Amino acid sequence: MVTGQSGLFTQYNIQKKAMTVKEFRQLANSSKYCTPRYLDYEDLERKYWKNLTFVAPIYGADINGSIYDEGVDEWNIARLNTVLDVVEEECGISIEGVNTPYLYFGMWKTTFAWHTEDMDLYSINYLHFGEPKSWYAIPPEHGKRLERLAQGFFPSSSQGCDAFLRHKMTLISPSVLKKYGIPFDKITQEAGEFMITFPYGYHAGFNHGFNCAESTNFATVRWIDYGKVAKLCTCRNDMVKISMDIFVKKFQPDRYQIWKQGKDIYTIDHTKPTPESTPEVKTWLQRKKKLRKPPKSLQGNKPLCKRPKPEEDEEFAEFSGEEGANPAMGPRHLKVTEKP
Repeated sequence: MVTGQSGLFTQYNIQKKAMTVKEFRQLANSSKYCTPRYLDYEDLERKYWKNLTFVAPIYGADINGSIYDEGVDEWNIARLNTVLDVVEEECGISIEGVNTPYLYFGMWKTTFAWHTEDMDLYSINYLHFGEPKSWYAIPPEHGKRLERLAQGFFPSSSQGCDAFLRHKMTLISPSVLKKYGIPFDKITQEAGEFMITFPYGYHAGFNHGFNCAESTNFATVRWIDYGKVAKLCTCRNDMVKISMDIFVKKFQPDRYQIWKQGKDIYTIDHTKPTPESTPEVKTWLQRKKKLRKPPKSLQGNKPLCKRPKPEEDEEFAEFSGEEGANPAMGPRHLKVTEKP
């Protein structure tokens, strides 16, 4: 459910009963929820913002699992082999949707509100099949400007939590961003394409119709400095918090002691590219390769994880939907939402 006006909205998610993908697809294509006729993507975007508060759609969001084949290593979101793997290797911690993949079944007008990723990590999103997904993205160097704008427009939310945008409830239209001079990019992701978001890169967007996407987070050594200063939500118990100690100790050993003393003063350059590698990463990868075990099966009791199916077999999943305007394989293209 979405409330608001004049380009400023708040969305609320209401848990709905579980349904199969076949049932969800039928619902998404029904006269009540189907995509309206449109001339082009710009026309559909106008219809989205005009009708945002009417007929709350249902989003099959945050479903733990993957539809990649178990034996696939290439382009497999569940096996990115990045430094974020340290969380599970060293701490034995698995965080659903962060270092494991999540599935998202969308319909027209289902939305993800303005946010950065947990701990300001990178994210990767692959659109398996179905209708496109439109994204808005703000360059990381302008993230503070969006936060100040949101604080001004949503003062009660801001007073309740310094990091209220992590609640993923706030929608600000592109027309408002333009009015206040906040630069942003628009991009539309088609089926078979990847989308990458960068650390502290605010993004939001919506689905054009019935589709299925898979996403997770990942990290590079460049992210570590972002993780150390990420502003976290403290008003909710379910927010993700990752200790940065192991990352600094393992990948920034020369800065570990001064970081522990609170003297590691570092100004992040949002335009600085990620180094191809470092000696610490090379050592970790070599050790990881030697100790590598056969991959854990993603299979489980849920039909969703049992076996991958093509789009035509629609009864391979059951999930609980959320009512609200919210939230082998190879890519055709790689789309990037922000500059590193």
